[in-house]
Amino acid sequence: MASVSGSQAAGTGGGRPRSGDPFAGRVAIVTGGGSGIGAALVRALAARGATVVVADVDEAGAAAVAERAGSGRGAAGMPAPGSQPPGTPAAGSQPPNSPAPGSPTPGSPAPGSPAPGSPAAGQVSAAVLDVRDAAAVADLVSRVVAEHGSLDLMFNNAGIAIGGLVEELTLDHWDRVIDVNVRGVVHGVHAAYPVMIRQGHGHIVNTASLAGLVPGPSLAPYAAAKHAVVGMSLSLRAEAAGKGVRVSAICPGFVNTPLLGRVNPDLPQTETGANAAALARRLGRLYEADLLAQDVLRGIAANKALIVAPGSARFAWRMARYAPGLTMRTIIAGIRRDVAGAPDVRPGDARAPGGQRAEAAAEPGEPAELIATESAAEPWGAAVTVAAPAAGGADDPEPSG
Repeated sequence: MASVSGSQAAGTGGGRPRSGDPFAGRVAIVTGGGSGIGAALVRALAARGATVVVADVDEAGAAAVAERAGSGRGAAGMPAPGSQPPGTPAAGSQPPNSPAPGSPTPGSPAPGSPAPGSPAAGQVSAAVLDVRDAAAVADLVSRVVAEHGSLDLMFNNAGIAIGGLVEELTLDHWDRVIDVNVRGVVHGVHAAYPVMIRQGHGHIVNTASLAGLVPGPSLAPYAAAKHAVVGMSLSLRAEAAGKGVRVSAICPGFVNTPLLGRVNPDLPQTETGANAAALARRLGRLYEADLLAQDVLRGIAANKALIVAPGSARFAWRMARYAPGLTMRTIIAGIRRDVAGAPDVRPGDARAPGGQRAEAAAEPGEPAELIATESAAEPWGAAVTVAAPAAGGADDPEPSG
């Protein structure tokens, strides 16, 4: 594991911050940190003065993220013992990031870069890691603790996307997503949790998905895996509270990352998988990973059990919780409409009985956009237009758990 020094090394003694920033001086491991959400988390943590280990099966991607998040001086990540050799297909991570819409203009601060007066960028290092290898995950955790004295944040973020109708999928699709998205998280928890119990502190953050909270047609294996991560996280949170260890699950909606272009990696492709990015964009604008990373850090600081973002994802989650029957009927109706080849319902076109629009208010202080949904169970068979929050933070009026 080769280090890439930041502009100034952050203190890590016992995981205690040197400044008032709750992340300054903390020691973190981010699996799947070589691209996408993981890379955004690395940037955000380093900008806040944390010491971060970028762990990814993609050696080049991990090294590039570590270099950019640190001082900018190049260094290559070294393979961890028991991990896959360089060049192995990325089963547990995403390919390197490509420029995303909304990136800063020349001369403006890079996403996640420190603001004036903020803590100096923390140390960043890269390590090659296949999260399917439990021994390699345990070895990385042991080496990080030996080198830095503690492990304050364990981000079990590595994952793959699997999509398609159940009848199209093979057992290989199911096995791969369970191995990476479920067992990969289990391996991270199994390695980090005992360390945090001994320390008497620490925070485990598992990346799930909105698909772990609401029904996800054409995503059955992926949704099953993400529901498992949510259930595991909430159960462990209850156990860990008395030991000084915190646990959170990240449940984002569609995020603009390379993962959407790598659905069913090295597996038989499906129509859903081949068109995942286009299908995601049909549901609305994609959330940017750097914005999500800021939501996640706020959620961690507030000790949220579930960090659901953006606002439209929270709206869908609440709909599924408080009106599960309506949610399921809406999804089924949408599938039938797609199968029949009917045109999509556009925001503003739907009318409730009597020609009046039925709307649910957005959260106070958040912008609203109209999202059309259809309730096939209503006798009038009309769509109901609801006002859902647009892209926004993860702040939530519900208790932190």
